[in-house]
Amino acid sequence: MIFNRYILIALFLSVVHSQENYFDLISKDSIKNHIEILGSDEFEGRGTGQQGGRKAALYLAKHFENYGLKKIGDNNSYFQLIPMHSNKPLKESELVFYKENETAKLELFDDYVLFKTGGQTFIPSPLEMMFAGYGIIAPEYDYNDYTELDVENKIVVVLDGEPLSENPNFFNANFKTVYSNPESKIRLAFSRGARGIIIIPNPMKDNFFNWQNIKQQFLFDDISLAYFASSILGVIMNPEKSEMLFKNSPFSLNDVFKMDLNGKIKSFPLSTKLSFDGKFIGKDFISNNVIGLLEGSDSKLKDEYLIVSAHYDHLGIGTPVKGDSIYNGVFDNAAGSAALLEICRVISLMDAKPKRSILFTLLTGEEHGLLGSTYYTDRPVVPLYKTVANINIDGLASFDEFNSVIGIGQKYSTLSKYLNETAKSNGLSVVSIPSIFETSEAFNRSDQIAFAKAGVPSILILEAPDYKNLTEEEGIERIIRFQELIYHTPFDDLSLSINYDAALQHVKFLTQFIINVANSDSVPEWNDNSPFINARLRSKAEKR
Repeated sequence: MIFNRYILIALFLSVVHSQENYFDLISKDSIKNHIEILGSDEFEGRGTGQQGGRKAALYLAKHFENYGLKKIGDNNSYFQLIPMHSNKPLKESELVFYKENETAKLELFDDYVLFKTGGQTFIPSPLEMMFAGYGIIAPEYDYNDYTELDVENKIVVVLDGEPLSENPNFFNANFKTVYSNPESKIRLAFSRGARGIIIIPNPMKDNFFNWQNIKQQFLFDDISLAYFASSILGVIMNPEKSEMLFKNSPFSLNDVFKMDLNGKIKSFPLSTKLSFDGKFIGKDFISNNVIGLLEGSDSKLKDEYLIVSAHYDHLGIGTPVKGDSIYNGVFDNAAGSAALLEICRVISLMDAKPKRSILFTLLTGEEHGLLGSTYYTDRPVVPLYKTVANINIDGLASFDEFNSVIGIGQKYSTLSKYLNETAKSNGLSVVSIPSIFETSEAFNRSDQIAFAKAGVPSILILEAPDYKNLTEEEGIERIIRFQELIYHTPFDDLSLSINYDAALQHVKFLTQFIINVANSDSVPEWNDNSPFINARLRSKAEKR
């Protein structure tokens, strides 16, 4: 069986080395084998709470053991055990809007999706609704959508995202902040007494808006951390069906979309009401982060930790598309997990280990709301204030070798210094996200944001569409094609073409960057204008 065959290959690679440069030990074959195994149908898409996810965790832990990493998880293992709960909403669920004597029942998936819900979100009597702009309170920008708005025991309706800005000191201009995250909006609404929140995407502002893509993502179970059970209803509504919410209100939905584009959003009460009677199938289960420690070589600095992370989960087995029900997640994120394993293998072979300790962390539940990274930062296995940085790996260069890199989140911290130094030594440039992708909220969309919100300087390093053998237009076209046709579908599988020379280049760059941070005389710090600096100061003050 392919699983056992690779264990023999990995063991062979682990012993065949001498004094050669550690870069020479990085193996395309090793990366390829991990991708082909983790992305195979045998691992069933590595779904959280599914058999394939459990099988993947065992596979990863076995390799940590082969590489000699220290067990630092629960019960002297490589596993951090995470209690989770899942709800599968059924089509029989009833979301109803009321206007005077009129009612309108919406259809689950076609008209709306549920991103946060459960049996506790039952709303039997119609509740009043309030439009609250973007649903944001940001004191550092002197911004408050809830000014003079009482939403207690009401349903809050908000726009997706955050205010457009050309000012780098106001919502960070072209880079989305944590306030645009749906989880941030729902927590704020809940803290102000709201019973539910409806988020409406603005197709006029989002170049990549496609309701079918949103619908596809929410055909899976809603999974949450067991201790995060919430009594608030969370809905993302199809913009084509959202006009009814604004009927006979001070402004129409089209007015609101125009306000959004013009930067003149207003909050106001709505004339409609809402009730919700959800039907669900629920279960409780345990999922695992897979964690291994490579101790640092310096007697003082080994008590400081660098977290190198990648999420190993994908969507697992789900609704068939063209007869295929396995969502393999080869690019997202078997490739990133393979990169982490290869980096771990090579660094573990070095005669002179890095000065700081490295916590190699393969995370679960990323696809369901960054659950593994959130759990880790709530219950860290090493103190957060001693954790100098998080380097997250989500995806791997696969189209072509590249001339430039993008540091997602580099503007927030001095990790940009290490990125520029590593790029320079490799003859590469550091560039910004292409303008066409600026609305993608990249920093908020993977596990690095969970570590950042806990105060740990974090970064995700991707190749730029500045390729050696492709034009920028060709590179961007491939990225867009992946996002529109492949991402979160069963077609992110081993039939995709992967340029392993590009993957090797990316892994070598990440390895050098990780070693540079681990060996640095100074530690990364948040920049003064970073929205995460207070969390860092708090963790240091509390020695958490």
